[in-house]
Amino acid sequence: MKRNNLYILSTVCIIILSTIFSCKESTNKSETSNSEESISSISDDSLYTLIHYRTFQYFWEGAEPNSGMARERLHIDGIYPQNDAHVVTTGGSGFGVMAILSGIEQGFITRKEGFDRFNKIVSFLESADRFHGIFPHWLNGETGKVKPFSKFDDGADGVESAFLFQGLLTVGEYFKDGNNEEKELVSRITKLWEEAEWSWFTKGENVLYWHWSPNVGWKMNHQVRGYNECLIYYILASSSPTYNIDPVVYHEGWARGGDIKSDQVTYDYELPLKSNGAPVYGGPLFWAHYSYLGLNPKGLQDQYANYWKQNKNHTLINRQWCLENPENFEGYGENCWGLTASYTRKEGGEIGYKAHAPSRDNGTISPTAALSSIPYTPEYSMEAMRGFYEQYGDELLGPYGFYDAFNPEHNWFIQRYLAIDQGPIAVMMENHKSGLLWKLFMQNEDVQNGLTKLGFKSPHFDANSN
Repeated sequence: MKRNNLYILSTVCIIILSTIFSCKESTNKSETSNSEESISSISDDSLYTLIHYRTFQYFWEGAEPNSGMARERLHIDGIYPQNDAHVVTTGGSGFGVMAILSGIEQGFITRKEGFDRFNKIVSFLESADRFHGIFPHWLNGETGKVKPFSKFDDGADGVESAFLFQGLLTVGEYFKDGNNEEKELVSRITKLWEEAEWSWFTKGENVLYWHWSPNVGWKMNHQVRGYNECLIYYILASSSPTYNIDPVVYHEGWARGGDIKSDQVTYDYELPLKSNGAPVYGGPLFWAHYSYLGLNPKGLQDQYANYWKQNKNHTLINRQWCLENPENFEGYGENCWGLTASYTRKEGGEIGYKAHAPSRDNGTISPTAALSSIPYTPEYSMEAMRGFYEQYGDELLGPYGFYDAFNPEHNWFIQRYLAIDQGPIAVMMENHKSGLLWKLFMQNEDVQNGLTKLGFKSPHFDANSN
């Protein structure tokens, strides 16, 4: 009864918010003063709910219909130059299933509706292409066959699979004490999890490799070393009850024998971890998001870093770069900041993709950067959310949340979305609001065992911890 009441109240709230936004969109742009009054009158709580709900809809209403999985991309104009509207992303779907759990928690959908979608997704994954139990980056949502990500990337993708399993394990925790039908779903998720041969991706070496192809083997030859977005790959490989890695693989591979540690200070913010490619500014902000949608960085530490400090300072450095704006790009400021991987405006106005970061800045702001950082910088992220909404309105806010990227310098807006950018927004908004997804993932016994084996400490190992 409580859940039904919450659902009804939330539905009414969304209708009201949608009406507010629709009225704003339909207001004649010449009536500037009335429009500004309407926009600014929305409260922070209502704006938060509006953005949360619309972003969740990317994974609900916008999902690929046959598989239930997250589409790699969504173009509002319906034009897909590469004819890939049916292509789904495994990593983005890992983010997506967590976003759907958030939808249940917030009353956007019912528990039964969420369960039915998860049942569809798991059924699809059970028959989809896997290689040594590891999924490819992309799948054809209509057939379950691998869709090559690049010429030689036509097989297993360990990192994207880690993002997927981070989500699936979280779903399993949510339903594990449910009815018989829900427990059966959890058993099927567990079977997929136990069939993933993480240890095989070491090639017998003390490092994890990213790709393997049934056609070209290890030709990609991409070792995964820190620091970047891939920490969850090593943690899940350590956590597997069936095909786990030895801790030395983590310490020598990911941590590079200790070389991952840093004493870098930028804008008076310490960065405990470094990457060879981004030692000063911490890299694009998705590094602070993807591995931490389920993995709770609050109080998380090992011999190399305090991960809350790493992620918070990384965010503050990224924001400060935008505030100081050394390249003098138009629009940057307290209400408009955030550099990460997204669509980008290339020279001549063409559309591309780029991992934006300080020192790799071309004036393109990616809303996911600031919004997915809301647990780290709640006040600053809300300033950005309100700034995006008030300054740009329907140029930037569409049916599935804020569009992927924009460039104020060139008045460039793109009505496109990417799953890997929308997912962290919805998930981190939920974690900031309730901590639900962090709590579920961190209470998983396999995950706790894997983290302990690697030397991690966290106040969130206890399933009853808040």
